[in-house]
Amino acid sequence: MATSNNSTTSPKKATRARTSTTLLLTCAALGVAGGLLLAPANWLSTVLLTLGNPVLSVAITGLWVLPSVIALRLLQKPLVGILVGVIAGLVIVPFSGYGFMSVVTNASWSLFAELPFLVVLWRYWHTWQHYAGAALLGVVYPFFAWAFFDMGAQPLWSQILFFVVTLASCLGATALGILIADKLRAAGVGRR
Repeated sequence: MATSNNSTTSPKKATRARTSTTLLLTCAALGVAGGLLLAPANWLSTVLLTLGNPVLSVAITGLWVLPSVIALRLLQKPLVGILVGVIAGLVIVPFSGYGFMSVVTNASWSLFAELPFLVVLWRYWHTWQHYAGAALLGVVYPFFAWAFFDMGAQPLWSQILFFVVTLASCLGATALGILIADKLRAAGVGRR
């Protein structure tokens, strides 16, 4: 005698759907929290820039990578860093003064956090990969921002400090992101 399964969804599919919903809701929460952090940080960075030395402004640049690092460390899933960065950028749009350029900025910062995992197709999730992304960002960003900050007009010591402070900020924010993600996981957030 054949048995019929009246259920339209298998238990495996139901678990996958719950996981996807949980994953997306966690990304949304991290993105909104990141946006709420970055909205005032954006204005603070602008104010620090008006004080005359760009080094003051880049001292907090690592904050832009923080939400993505938390997401990647906590969830260990492909593209969650970029998704969280985009959501954070969308949250910032009405507050930033830069409009939708904030989404582009956040997505580009998130790409650096995601890149060390992307190059291995998200097969490995080692702590050093987070720091590799932060170090790459800390070295590359000053080149991209050179003209914006008019670093050519700055004295050599300020130019060197610009690189050092950017790198330190990115590495420090990454360390903080790893710590936060580990604490969240210990509290039961993001469990699979």
